[in-house]
Amino acid sequence: MLMMKRTFSFLAAAALALPLFSFSAPATAQELRVITHSSFSLPKPMLAQFEAQAGVKLSVVKAGDAGEMLNKLILTKAQPIADVVFGLDNALITKAQAAGVIEPYAGAAQQRGVAGAMLAPGVVSVDYGFVTLNYDRAAFAKSGLALPKTLEELTLPQYRDLLVVQNPATSSPGQAFLLATVAGMGETAAFDWWARMRANGVKVVKGWTEAYYTEFSRNGGTRPLVVSYATSPAAEVFYSKEKITEPPTGNLFLKGGVFRQVEGVALVKGGGQREAAVKFIEFMRSPAAQEALQTTMWMFPAEPGVARPEVMRHASEPASFDNPSSEAIAEKGADWVSRWTRVVLK
Repeated sequence: MLMMKRTFSFLAAAALALPLFSFSAPATAQELRVITHSSFSLPKPMLAQFEAQAGVKLSVVKAGDAGEMLNKLILTKAQPIADVVFGLDNALITKAQAAGVIEPYAGAAQQRGVAGAMLAPGVVSVDYGFVTLNYDRAAFAKSGLALPKTLEELTLPQYRDLLVVQNPATSSPGQAFLLATVAGMGETAAFDWWARMRANGVKVVKGWTEAYYTEFSRNGGTRPLVVSYATSPAAEVFYSKEKITEPPTGNLFLKGGVFRQVEGVALVKGGGQREAAVKFIEFMRSPAAQEALQTTMWMFPAEPGVARPEVMRHASEPASFDNPSSEAIAEKGADWVSRWTRVVLK
């Protein structure tokens, strides 16, 4: 996640001019093409070690947001641009399967259990996380205002102009938060809540970066509530220049306000280098990769029993969450976003 911005797009974009990253394998090694979203991040020495052990040259194709990544896979399915894909999640996997761009994998990593959740048959879960509300501790302490105990309370006058959210048409966390409200409240009640939030001054921005680094009061903005991630408080501690030991932000796990995201890795249908692609899938579930991704992508590891870095004690997991089914997202997700746009922006 890395305080992630995964801008969601329902529009197909041209699959051209994709950035490629390779590491330290000899020029004579065969190339393994891995397409990922822009937030993919693992230590370069670890990736170089994978290249040496697998005997391949790793080319990482960073294709933008996860939605853009999937669109590029679909547009290039006749001539695949990758051999393996990382970053498809539970909001996108049904669309990927319906489009026929991935192949099932039944190797060792798929057979093992997972912490979090299985993503889909034949797709190996790699990590999971939670989109939720974050609050600025100092701002609430200064104002004396009690933290809201329900989403409904956010429609009250005392919480006017406090929340900033991302547009679900252009932002993955924005989309996830919308999905949580629909699943947690029911469709009719959710859009009624959004209409009342519009009247109560909810601010909408394009993506996570604008919300968190511009509008959130922790970073100089005026909004002490922001849609972000359950790991964001831990990341605040990890990246702090002052080397703080307690996070300046906290999580609000409210009914209808928590979405669990599960990401996975899969074979690209029609791709090459199957032996190396399988090795990459297994590598992504290795203890080393699973431990590293917690403080590079700020997600929880899918492999059971993997050690948690000390800083992750600040990344609490909610007791419950509200997700529509992958099938419902595939069937109604675009309509929900269109309806949200009419209710909140027009």
